Amino acid sequence: MGTGLILATMLAEGAAEGGHGGGLVELAAKLFNFAVLAGTLVYFLRSPIARYLVDRGTQIRSDLVKAADMRKSAAAQLAAIEQKMAALPAELEALRRAGVEEMAAEDARIRQVAEAERARLLEQARREIDARLKLAERELVARTADLAVGIAAARVKRTITAEDQARLVDRYLGSLASAPAAGGQVPA
Repeated sequence: MGTGLILATMLAEGAAEGGHGGGLVELAAKLFNFAVLAGTLVYFLRSPIARYLVDRGTQIRSDLVKAADMRKSAAAQLAAIEQKMAALPAELEALRRAGVEEMAAEDARIRQVAEAERARLLEQARREIDARLKLAERELVARTADLAVGIAAARVKRTITAEDQARLVDRYLGSLASAPAAGGQVPA
């Protein structure tokens, strides 16, 4: 119907211009040329245009499938992120609790180490005190013995007379003389 309208319009213009039949022949020639050109274009371009339209339809379908896949993937990622965000407060609380527990355990370990070191130092101090006490006791005993011997010697010097000394020497010599007869032992 559209082609018929165009054709009728062209015929009317040709008749109005010249009013002669020559305009009609000219119009017919133009129409024939147009039809040949349109037919040639349709004949040669039908296959590439059809292939282009098929390829373009395939590409559009492929792009739509990719877009749907990307949308699903993005929705899954968004859901995973939202799930992680929802779990984040609980995870932070768990980390805080773990940190508090680790600090308490470290505090207990430090106390235990400090108590062991304190006990070791106390034991070492006790041993050192005991060693010094024993040394002081030995020195005291030795000093006391020296003083006792000194006092005894002084007392002996004060109380023993020359007669007592002579009598002791005689008794000692007498015991030496009787010693070989008694088996060679000296009486104390």
